[in-house]
Formats: sequence, C-alpha cells, structure tokens
Amino acid sequence: MDVRLAHRLARLRAEHGWSLEELARRAGVSRSTLSRLERAEISPTASSLGGLCTAHRRSRLLAEVEAEPPHLVRAGQHLVWRDEASGFTRRSVSPPHSGPRAEVVEGVLRSGADIIHDEPSVPGLEQHL
Repeated sequence: MDVRLAHRLARLRAEHGWSLEELARRAGVSRSTLSRLERAEISPTASSLGGLCTAHRRSRLLAEVEAEPPHLVRAGQHLVWRDEASGFTRRSVSPPHSGPRAEVVEGVLRSGADIIHDEPSVPGLEQHL
C-alpha cells in the first residue's frame, strides 16, 4: 500500500501544480519527508497523513489506494496500518469504498499518546468516536 500511496501523493501534487515546498507549507510536513513519501522510502505518520489530507481536501487518502473492495472482509483480512511514532493503529472493519458513505474503522492509540489535527481534512467531514 505504501507504493500505491506514494504514487497517489505524487499525482495529487502534480495535479495541483505544487512544488514540494508549496505542499510542505500547506500540509505542515517537511519537504524532505514529502520527497521520501513520494518515493515510498517511508510510511506516513498519522500526523503527516492528516496534514496531507487537509492540504488536498481529502478525507480518505488511504482508502483511495486500497484495492477494489469486496462485499465482506473477514477479521483476518482487515487492512491494518500502524504509525509507530504515535502508537496509533488503524484497522478497516468495514469494506473500503471510494465513494461517499459511512465507514467503520477501529482506531487504537497508545496510552498517553495523542494525534492533533487543527481542522478537518475536508470541510463538513464528520467523525464519530
């Protein structure tokens, strides 16, 4: 998934005509980190992914690069993404879908850790915890 995400991030930046510097300013992520993300040398942290979602006005960058969804995803097949830096683990419980609809995601955050987002990645986005 990291390689697909890297290609998607590079395409989105190119579609906007943004330099790495411009995207870094908009996302609050360093230019060098963005460069490494676009080359799939590193995985994004939850914080950097949030900044990229905000910059691109998208709520579900990970869902955009997931394979076409099946109608049923058994527990052993759930997609799991981990941010070791924050101790956050995201597990897709419902089948992923590219269109606007409800999605069930299990999020586990290490005790004492936090992830801060200054604003929703997409205006009007609702998240229920």
